[in-house]
Amino acid sequence: MPVWMQTAALPTLSNAFMTFAWYGHLKTLNTKPRVIAALISWGIAWFEYLIMVPANRIGYTELSVGQLKIMQEVITLAIFLPFSVLYMQQPLKLDYLWAGLCLLGAVYFIFRS
Repeated sequence: MPVWMQTAALPTLSNAFMTFAWYGHLKTLNTKPRVIAALISWGIAWFEYLIMVPANRIGYTELSVGQLKIMQEVITLAIFLPFSVLYMQQPLKLDYLWAGLCLLGAVYFIFRS
């Protein structure tokens, strides 16, 4: 599998964990003390780091740090949008489209050389 595909696939999985770690507690643990939510979120985030650190090391063999970061941000939005709408029951907004278009511009500029 090409490096860029590994570098995209691993952060996709990683971001699924991180999105739940950062925002899932707002729905499922909102009646629990903050320290409990934090500890559970840190436990989930641990899996994210086990995936993201190797992804960055693999990606850095062919991509720059800037390219890795922009790729991660695009993946974050791609994961966050369905999470927000489907899991958190938030309305789909046109602002997500505008944010996505801005990220596409970032992708163009960071990968054009």
